[in-house]
Amino acid sequence: MTLLHEPRLLAGRRSPRLWTAMGVALAAVGCAPAGPSTSIGPRDSMREVQSAQINGSISINYLRSGRATGPRLILVHGTPGAADGWSDYLLDPPPGFEVVALDRPGFGATLPSQPMPSLSDQAKAVRALFPADGRPVILLGHSLGGPIVAQAAIDEPDRVLGVIFLAASLDPALEVIHPMQRVGAWPVVRAVVPRTLRNANTELMALKPELEKLAARLGDLRAKVLIMHGTKDDLVPFANVAFMQARLSGAACIETRVLEGRNHFLPWNSQVQVREAIAQMAALTC
Repeated sequence: MTLLHEPRLLAGRRSPRLWTAMGVALAAVGCAPAGPSTSIGPRDSMREVQSAQINGSISINYLRSGRATGPRLILVHGTPGAADGWSDYLLDPPPGFEVVALDRPGFGATLPSQPMPSLSDQAKAVRALFPADGRPVILLGHSLGGPIVAQAAIDEPDRVLGVIFLAASLDPALEVIHPMQRVGAWPVVRAVVPRTLRNANTELMALKPELEKLAARLGDLRAKVLIMHGTKDDLVPFANVAFMQARLSGAACIETRVLEGRNHFLPWNSQVQVREAIAQMAALTC
């Protein structure tokens, strides 16, 4: 049984407002949302480790596949999540791309295992995986991965060719903390909640002020932008699309793809459209 890949529970005005522990219960009865159709083992040859200095030394665990000389596509999961949530894209990489997916700090096998709620620090982990040979980078962020890739593109504008926002959460006005999230932060409760959900709650509790800081800099993002969002996303409201369109005023160009009737789990239930977006981003001229 697979745990929820992206239970963005409690965050977003239209969310069902369930406590994150409900994600475990749903998974246990087979109600978890769609995940990858293929899997990557814990000792798969794709797995690599990159050291970085981010508030001390960390070891970033990541998966890499595809054409080593092509543009590097970096896939950034939301909360909770892990690199192997992108298994379908790694085992069958988009043609011409080198594909990298990381376990973000606080998740998967990246160490240390403590949460790192700062978007700036999370973006540093992504930037640590930029290729040393100067090849162009395309960033794709799902859910909370969206603001992280935005921060990375702003911080290192000369390296990022394009950014794909997939069901991304960027509007701070749409982030609301549910009272049960505060309960989840109590030490006695944290002690019994699985690490991934505990760290996810820490990230979500800190997200609104982090997004407020990021919002002031979104106009500095210079890369090409492609926005994809489902109209039936009950976890990250569709209203994030209008916010991004208005705030990303410095982008080389912005394309928006509205997926009618689709929910939050686009990497898995809209894989054809996601792959088309990746191919389009590489060829997009502004």
